[in-house]
Amino acid sequence: MRHDPLNDAMSKIKNAESSGKRECMVRPSSKLIGRVLKVLQEYDYIRQFEYVEDGRAGMFRVLLGGNINNCGVIRPRFSVKGTELEKYESRYLPAQDFGVLILTTTQGVISHSKAKRLGVGGRLLAYVY
Repeated sequence: MRHDPLNDAMSKIKNAESSGKRECMVRPSSKLIGRVLKVLQEYDYIRQFEYVEDGRAGMFRVLLGGNINNCGVIRPRFSVKGTELEKYESRYLPAQDFGVLILTTTQGVISHSKAKRLGVGGRLLAYVY
């Protein structure tokens, strides 16, 4: 039984990446998973993704680029202010300016660097490096 579809998606991507596969299928799909995949694509962690209708909840076909060392979700989903992001960068990312924290804000699902530029906070969703 799946309790956290985003966690299932991130672990599926991480396992496919570590085994050297070039693509993986992420199911079930959701808008949140699609937006997180969009951020991963913006930062070149995945090459592309597409939605595939399967008659149930749908799925995403993700083409991997071989750039992910580790990724995962952040549980519990901490609320952070725009000024507190450095604290969580040092906790979840291995080095400064290496990797991406993904958070949901009033501006949508964005990376921590964009949230700093915009001066907004939100809830932490995932990390990737």
